[in-house]
Amino acid sequence: MKFTTKNPQKTLHLVSLGCTKNLVDSEVMLSRLKEYKLIDDATSADVIIVNTCGFIESAKQESINTVLDIDDNRKEESVLVMAGCLSERYKEELQKELIEVDIFTGVGDYDKIDVLVNEKRSNFTEAVFLQTDENERVISGSTYHAYIKLSEGCNQSCSFCAIPSFKGKLFSRTLPSLVKEVQNLIKRGYFDFTFVSQDSSSYLRDHGEKNGLEQLISEVDKIEGVKSAKILYLYPSTTSLDLIAKIKNSPKFVNYFDMPLQHISASMLKTMKRGKGVEKLHELMNSMRDVPNSFVRTTFIVGHPGESQEDFEELCNYITDFKFDRANVFSYSDEEGTSAFNKIDKVPQEIIDQRAEILGDLISKTTQSSLENAIGKTFEIVVDGESEEHEYLLSARKLLWAPDIDGEIYINDNEIEGQIKFGQVYTAKITELVGDKLLGTIIQ
Repeated sequence: MKFTTKNPQKTLHLVSLGCTKNLVDSEVMLSRLKEYKLIDDATSADVIIVNTCGFIESAKQESINTVLDIDDNRKEESVLVMAGCLSERYKEELQKELIEVDIFTGVGDYDKIDVLVNEKRSNFTEAVFLQTDENERVISGSTYHAYIKLSEGCNQSCSFCAIPSFKGKLFSRTLPSLVKEVQNLIKRGYFDFTFVSQDSSSYLRDHGEKNGLEQLISEVDKIEGVKSAKILYLYPSTTSLDLIAKIKNSPKFVNYFDMPLQHISASMLKTMKRGKGVEKLHELMNSMRDVPNSFVRTTFIVGHPGESQEDFEELCNYITDFKFDRANVFSYSDEEGTSAFNKIDKVPQEIIDQRAEILGDLISKTTQSSLENAIGKTFEIVVDGESEEHEYLLSARKLLWAPDIDGEIYINDNEIEGQIKFGQVYTAKITELVGDKLLGTIIQ
């Protein structure tokens, strides 16, 4: 089936898998196909796009399964598009093996997706697409919050990560481009912004600037209409004490620190090619924790080749002692093209699974402790809507928290006059913790 610009098919279903950086690219595709009606039901859509993730084995399998499940149930004459990182990384193999897919594209053609769909044509532009202020986006999932992509690619050489092999070297947007995009989104009603990239603290280093994020913070602080901002994905070797102090002193950026550590053992950090060593990490992490009302998030990898029982126990002890507000654990996954792939000192899968479970339990305890510490305190929150738990409970999050990943607050009482408006900032007092959900009362 070939679409025409005069009479395009009107229904579109899009699945965005993986990280928030992927979501930004999905939103660019939505803007290119905005004449289509976006629907939740893939079985009745005329065009179905799966924006895939190719980071680790579990993400790759999720992407493949999603494509195959959609194909099993889609209507005849619909067009199934496979886009994104997995499609880019394995473009030759997938085009041969996945005959169910009508259109393949990778990470270079998000802004051309309308043309590819219209012509029912696959394409892999060599250059990685990086959004600018000139690319429109259909912001999804929120009326007040938007992600802003700082850069593409990565100059790091982590032993376990294949992303630089298909995303290339660091390529930063200009500072004026970012400022203009934020200003444009403010005009559309957005006031809460999260800045993301593969290595956010390297922003503008490809332009010869070592303090790119500090420059960004200074410029965003000047923009009227920004109520809250945060940065995800700091990298140890490019994060400085000056940057932490800049965030601490910013009137717009909340004290939110997200730096994937992956490990804490000196030998493992060296093996994983992570940053400048354990002393640097301790200094940075302690500096973050010392910031008043700071919120610290990280990720870890267990079972990387060479990880001894002593290394793992050191990691467990550090997590217990530091008490991260939030953390995620990933099981090591062998990835072609990485230096870890060819190592011979692999950890048996059974032990990897055991360590992941132990670390997950420890992280659950530190998360619970972080939540308990909120009881009796007041915070700025944003009400998102009715909760899925009960129609009389409102779903909200702290303005400090990142959307979707840091938790949900149930608002079950209100001390102010008038109806609570969704997408608006209020002050709430946290009254209790039920399971992993905080309950709160709006007081202002």
